Amino acid sequence: MSASAGDGEPCTPLDNAKEEVSGPTCTGDNSKHESSICSGSSEIKSRAVVKYCAAPPPTSYALLQEKTDLKLPPANWLRENPQLGSAGTTILGSSSKSKPFSSFGMAYEFIDCIGDDVDVVSDSENIKKLLKIPYSKSHLSMAVHRVGRTLLLDELDIQELFMRSSQTGDWTWLKEFYQRLIDQKWQRKKKRKEHWYQKAILSKFLYYSINGDGAAEPQSDGLNEGEEDSGADEFSSSWPTAFTSTTSNAEESEAPKRESVTVDSSFALGQVTSVPKEQNLPTIFNEGENGQGLRNDFVRNIMWTFEDIHMLVGSNMPIFGGGRYPAVSLRLRDNNKPINILTGIDYWLDNLMCNVPELVMCFHVNGIVQKYEMIKTEDIPHLENSTFSTRVVKDIAQNVLSFLKSNCTKEGHTYWLFKASGSDIVKLYDLTTLCEEAEEEKYQNPFTLPVAVLLYKVASNLMLKARQNRKHYGTIRTLLLNCVKLLDQDRHPQIIASAHYMLSELFQLDEPLEEDGGESLRAGGSEDSYSDEDREEEEEEEDLTEDSDDDGSYSNCSSPQDDSKAVAVIRSVGELSVPEKYRSTHQIRPSCAFPVSQDKEERCRLVLSYVLKGLKAVDGSIKKESDLPAADPNTPIPLKYEDRSATGACAAEKGISLLLERAGPLQGEQKHTTRSGMIPGSWQHRMKLKLFFKASKAYYVLSDAATNLLKYGRALRYIKLSLQCYDAYCSVSGTLHPHVLLFHSQCLSLCGDIQLMLAQNANNRAAYLEEYSYQTKEDQEILHSLHRESSCQAFSMATDLAMDPEYQLFVSSKCYEAAYELLVSEPLKDLTPDQLSQVLKRLGNIRNEMGVYYMNQAAAMQAEKEVKKSVSAAEQEMWKKSFGFFEKGMKDFEAIGDSTNTALLLCNTGRLMRICAQAHCNLSGDEGRGEFSPEEALYYNKAIDYYLQAMKALASREKHSAVWDSVNWELSTTYFTLATLLQDYAPVSRKAQEQIEREVTEAMMKSLKYCDLQTDSARQPLYQYRAATIHHRLASMYHSCFRNQVGDEHLRKQHRSLAELHYSKAVSLFLSLKDAPCELLRTLLERVAFAEFTMAGQNSSTAKLKSLTGAIEIMTETRHAFQLIHKELQEEQTELNEPDSAESAESSDVANGPMAGLNLQEVMKLIGVFEPSFSFLLLQVIKLMTTAKRKPSNKDEELLKTYKNVYSKLLRAEKNAPLVSRVELYVELLQQLMQRTGSDDTGTRKP
Repeated sequence: MSASAGDGEPCTPLDNAKEEVSGPTCTGDNSKHESSICSGSSEIKSRAVVKYCAAPPPTSYALLQEKTDLKLPPANWLRENPQLGSAGTTILGSSSKSKPFSSFGMAYEFIDCIGDDVDVVSDSENIKKLLKIPYSKSHLSMAVHRVGRTLLLDELDIQELFMRSSQTGDWTWLKEFYQRLIDQKWQRKKKRKEHWYQKAILSKFLYYSINGDGAAEPQSDGLNEGEEDSGADEFSSSWPTAFTSTTSNAEESEAPKRESVTVDSSFALGQVTSVPKEQNLPTIFNEGENGQGLRNDFVRNIMWTFEDIHMLVGSNMPIFGGGRYPAVSLRLRDNNKPINILTGIDYWLDNLMCNVPELVMCFHVNGIVQKYEMIKTEDIPHLENSTFSTRVVKDIAQNVLSFLKSNCTKEGHTYWLFKASGSDIVKLYDLTTLCEEAEEEKYQNPFTLPVAVLLYKVASNLMLKARQNRKHYGTIRTLLLNCVKLLDQDRHPQIIASAHYMLSELFQLDEPLEEDGGESLRAGGSEDSYSDEDREEEEEEEDLTEDSDDDGSYSNCSSPQDDSKAVAVIRSVGELSVPEKYRSTHQIRPSCAFPVSQDKEERCRLVLSYVLKGLKAVDGSIKKESDLPAADPNTPIPLKYEDRSATGACAAEKGISLLLERAGPLQGEQKHTTRSGMIPGSWQHRMKLKLFFKASKAYYVLSDAATNLLKYGRALRYIKLSLQCYDAYCSVSGTLHPHVLLFHSQCLSLCGDIQLMLAQNANNRAAYLEEYSYQTKEDQEILHSLHRESSCQAFSMATDLAMDPEYQLFVSSKCYEAAYELLVSEPLKDLTPDQLSQVLKRLGNIRNEMGVYYMNQAAAMQAEKEVKKSVSAAEQEMWKKSFGFFEKGMKDFEAIGDSTNTALLLCNTGRLMRICAQAHCNLSGDEGRGEFSPEEALYYNKAIDYYLQAMKALASREKHSAVWDSVNWELSTTYFTLATLLQDYAPVSRKAQEQIEREVTEAMMKSLKYCDLQTDSARQPLYQYRAATIHHRLASMYHSCFRNQVGDEHLRKQHRSLAELHYSKAVSLFLSLKDAPCELLRTLLERVAFAEFTMAGQNSSTAKLKSLTGAIEIMTETRHAFQLIHKELQEEQTELNEPDSAESAESSDVANGPMAGLNLQEVMKLIGVFEPSFSFLLLQVIKLMTTAKRKPSNKDEELLKTYKNVYSKLLRAEKNAPLVSRVELYVELLQQLMQRTGSDDTGTRKP
């Protein structure tokens, strides 16, 4: 059978294959195979999962005829054949030679496995070398790198390395170290001719085996002439040049792209291995000649689990199958040489890794085929002369892994595992540390860049997972920090910039940090080590090296100080066979340090520090920076503030128009270079966009936090920086994506909030100015980077600290308007209903604030006028502005269905109408108040209309009780004011008295209707007082009508009845209040006067006596008022007598000033009415009772006696006595009368 090169197609790479596939071999698809190999009574657990297979399905091998001469090449020799993999283009067959970066090629392709899932990534040949250490005397030289819990193993060919060093000067420090401490007489050893002969016949044997006819088809001997040279070339692995060469176009076009795990562009910014040429990347990134790029050159990649060790292995072993033997490996052996233990382990491990159940051995003598023999994989450890214990091999594997993991603890460091030929001592060196000690550049280590890129790629991959699981954050941070440490900013700015951007992305600025998550992230651990304890390396090294022997590497010359440079030493390879001799005591990533703080500002500052480092890396890579004017990063860029009180808001219109223009979405892609010389679409361009946007978000969060702390000056400074970052973003971006526009609208809304708060807190302006002017060095450096791309002045009008509240309110409204325009623009109009609702609410609020501001300005103008004349034009302008803003605000709230705020704005508009009404009051020549004008009536009625609309908008008190109560109170107040002005300043020149009385009554009753006496609230006493006042005023009005009405007796009786009713209700309400004694006293005295007037029209003595008795009973009800007055006077006297009340006594005016709410002047005036009225009533009743014709009863005599006694005391009372004494006397006399007349304390008389 034969298989052509075109028959095989590579398998589709698949990571973490979980599906069980029957069949023991690798087919064209990925498959998973499991096997258990038994050795004696012990079982070795082995499982192989094929991750990638470039070979076609296995075909049957050709059974060569006896006596076939393998020295003759077959016809298909050296032709590319996928069945043989890399053996198809070389004479090496199944090469035991690893390429210098083979593990990195695999790691790049299966990046998802690196860090946590896999313990080891390596060529199968390196794995076999490690597991054969105790059995082999040959030298061992491997480079070890750590990424998380994964170790990458690569062969470190010292001979090839030093040959290159002599040509290029690289690695001279390691060569000197090697010669000084290990082999002072180093020289390259050439391989024997026999080695190349054996390789050649193995290659020919494999080609014969895939040749279908099984017959030798010899070619000309010319090919044999070059065998040795070709082999030497292949083994002379080209080490990477020292970072000077660039990628050729041919190399780029031939480079296969087989990444099976893509990295999110938001983190990776394109494949790091194909970055632009201007970076002058080294050849190790390129897929060049001889396959020396960082690529996966293995025929198959296998996830091999050996006991509890998970390894990603690369293998090129050809696998054959078909018929009775679906999967076998072919081996060629010299019949004259027995199989030794090393060869047996080699065959056994190869079959285990590739999960091949059987081995076919072809024996030859001097290249002539003799016979074939079939051996099962589980029988290999028991072959004659090749017996070994599989359990021992398992122990070796576990010990080697534990040794490496315990000592290779630092990510980014290159470790060298070395065993000299013939020596039993294995040493581990930290080449990175040795390089630093040798004062060489870190780039003398060619592993530096591949390691850094791998760390970056693993971090990028974990970043995708971190979206769902934040436990990866500490790991990602450690990976990226170690990546950055390895690289030079001048050589690799893209990786450094991208790494710093990813570091900034770790901090979720827009999410609250969970407490448990924060605790786990803040746990211990260092940045570059995964050990959970600080290793005392010096002491450990001393213990390990105490009894060490020399290397015995290539010479016998060495000194006892050899091990002083080693990180760790295995004193004897025999120790590796002892079960659990080396046990790793270090946890893998117990808790990587992640500096998460609950303090939002600290997190933002960390983000900005990473953004700044990223910007510096990008700026340093742009060639055109010399064309820019030099700027000193230590010179602060001023954050201006202006006092615009002189110019007003109108002067800012031009500047604000820039804000609105900049807020809109940009159209079209940018095609020209930016201000700093960046080319649109370049990595610098893409990275700056991300860094600018991240900085803008960080400053936004800082501003929001400062706003919550009421630090409005600091908040304005931060939002200014945020908008400057956004301005720079716009300068380098051709198109603004919806999420960018949405964020910008949030920035503008916050800016509007801050300006509004500054306007409302003008008293702290000096403190805000100090906060606003402060600037950190980090902020200055970020600003300088921003100024490379933009002047950053587009939003200066919105973010300057002004001294004028009107301007601040104006700027705030313009910010909200700009945010609104963004949200209703085409890209966002259907995406942001919630944000649009919030901005409309803010717009309504700021328009309410501006309406209130202009309304207060108008009220202030009105109050400042010395002589109230006609309304000024300035006042009218204020009214118009205020009314306009209220109207706009109502439309905003109506658009979002916010009836509560709509009602509030209607309420404020009503208040504006009342201010307009007050401005139109008429003044007579002597500055007294004139009649109630029609303009006043018009504006008061307009106010009432707006209040009624507000009530209608609310519908019921349950919707918002506070607003409902407020509107209800204002409506009642407006009706009351209207009625009071109509009553006190009646427009008698325009209206009839009856009409005026009717309007007053109507307005008073409507005011009374909205007096909520039932609801228990803070306003309830006010409502009670107003209701009592209304009843008092109505009673007074009807009292007046009754006195002045002539002729219509029916109307007089109606007025008398209404007066009695309202006096009664007024007294009842005033009695329920504890702080209105004067009002109660006045009402009762008026009621007494009403009774006296009624008595005057009576002729009958009996009727007069009855009226007088009723008047006296009303007079006795004043006792309650005098008791309240007496109590307040006593409290006042007590306060005056206290020592610490001296100041208040000095500042008080006893004659005029109200004390504790008591108007003494009013009290004296009312007493002046009370005494004569009381005396008159007593005198009249005594006269009538004395002159009565009928004989008085005993009760009448007692009552008369009481009247005389009270009258006597009242006449003898000292007129100049202190007020307290006089009030006390009144209380005593009224109490005496009340006991006799039978009156109670409620304002109603007993029948």
